[in-house]
Amino acid sequence: MKFSRIAAAVTTAALAPAVLIASPAFAAGHDAPATGNQPAPTTPDQAVPDQAAPDRAEEDRKTILAIIAHPMASEFMKEAGRKAIADGPKAMRKFIEVDQHNIRMDDYRIAILRLLPGAGPGLKEGVNKVLSSNPTIDQLRHFYDATQHELRDDDNKVEISRLISTGGTGVKEAGKKALKGTPADRAEFLKTGRHHAQAQDDLVELARIDEGWDGPILTEAIGKLMNGSPTPAELRHFLEVTQYQLRDQDNRVAIAKTIDGGGPELVKAGRAALAGTPADRTEFLKTGQHEARAKDQAAKDKEKPAPDKDGQEQGNGAGTGSGTDNTNTGTGTGNTAVTAQGHNGSPLATTGAGDHTTLIAGGAGTAIAAGAGLLLAARMRRAGAAR
Repeated sequence: MKFSRIAAAVTTAALAPAVLIASPAFAAGHDAPATGNQPAPTTPDQAVPDQAAPDRAEEDRKTILAIIAHPMASEFMKEAGRKAIADGPKAMRKFIEVDQHNIRMDDYRIAILRLLPGAGPGLKEGVNKVLSSNPTIDQLRHFYDATQHELRDDDNKVEISRLISTGGTGVKEAGKKALKGTPADRAEFLKTGRHHAQAQDDLVELARIDEGWDGPILTEAIGKLMNGSPTPAELRHFLEVTQYQLRDQDNRVAIAKTIDGGGPELVKAGRAALAGTPADRTEFLKTGQHEARAKDQAAKDKEKPAPDKDGQEQGNGAGTGSGTDNTNTGTGTGNTAVTAQGHNGSPLATTGAGDHTTLIAGGAGTAIAAGAGLLLAARMRRAGAAR
């Protein structure tokens, strides 16, 4: 019994090569279409499909490796592809026919969502619209490959127009040129061109500031910057940040000089400005110091003795002579200037040799002139008596 089984096995093994060589499927290869007479289901060459299975699995493996090597393939796609290869032919076929499409759709959704940071209003609206419309894989692919670039260029045009409306001469000229160019020209302008054009305008602005500013600290810094080789970013930072810091330093120095030896109100306001904000210091130099000076002057005027009912300041002597006659009878050589003014701005009275006009109520200058005249008359009488 055992011998007969062994003999049958040997016979089968000897006949198998002849059967396979004669098979049409083997001769044509596994990719050839099935033509002519097909082998019977019970014939030994029924094992031919199993022979082709390893070739198909190899092709599926190569297909999956190409899919996960694509630049758009996400880590999730790569991980799922490697797992399908490890799980065998059925898992690889399912990955190719079903899984990869679902994963790719998710990958496109994620890639489109990543467009939002830094996107303009038009692109943002487009992203929200396509993701909320239950899109197909083809629609997602078209948006990512084409539509997003169209919307981005529209946003770039709007941004360039805004820069032209607010920029200097250099930015205006470069921006107009970019608008007439290609989408790549516009993207390049916003990326680098605008900064070079802005640098030209910034140099002009620095020269203007230097010409109109008196503070030594800012002036020195501008000269040092312009004599060097500043980058566009350094120029922009100087104009947006540094210049205001240096202006404030100059303002501090100016305030310290202003209040040195000033009145109490000026000193008080100046110290408050020094302890305040940069805006407080600017305001003090612009208007606050003048208001404080006015207060100090008003306080000084208030401290002066008020004039009495005769028009003379209380507490001041009316003259230096010994007589009581207020009439000027001589040709005095002392201070005869009349400083008191009437309400219409004209002198109240004038004095001179031989002028006997009655004096209208005047100030201390009139009283001093009268006293000098009496003193001179007394000296003349003493000289006549001596003769």
